[in-house]
Amino acid sequence: MSDEPTETSALDPARAAEMLAAGTAEIVDVRQDFEWEASRIAGAKHIPLETLPSRAAELPRDRPVIFQCRTGARSGMATAAFLDAGFDAYNLEGGLEAWVAEGLEVEPEGAAVASARPDNT
Repeated sequence: MSDEPTETSALDPARAAEMLAAGTAEIVDVRQDFEWEASRIAGAKHIPLETLPSRAAELPRDRPVIFQCRTGARSGMATAAFLDAGFDAYNLEGGLEAWVAEGLEVEPEGAAVASARPDNT
């Protein structure tokens, strides 16, 4: 199977926000610690991608899980793996960058999306 998310496994930010507001899905941020500290979606669970396999038991099997990173690439890999494992998994299309571009809020208020590397300015 390809690591690319399928069309059916991708959620646009507006639909993801609706699901989160309704409490029908959980969002998992797979970014690095420095990215999480810079900004995040309210209510997200932080599980860095490299620790995700060992922490899979923390994720619900009874409702959708939306994976999210900065642009959707890393979370796309997580989505593909969790779909293969039988989870109802989705990738936040365009990641946190698309979320912010849609005017959706992040924490802390006024925060910017961190670059992919801590040494980028």
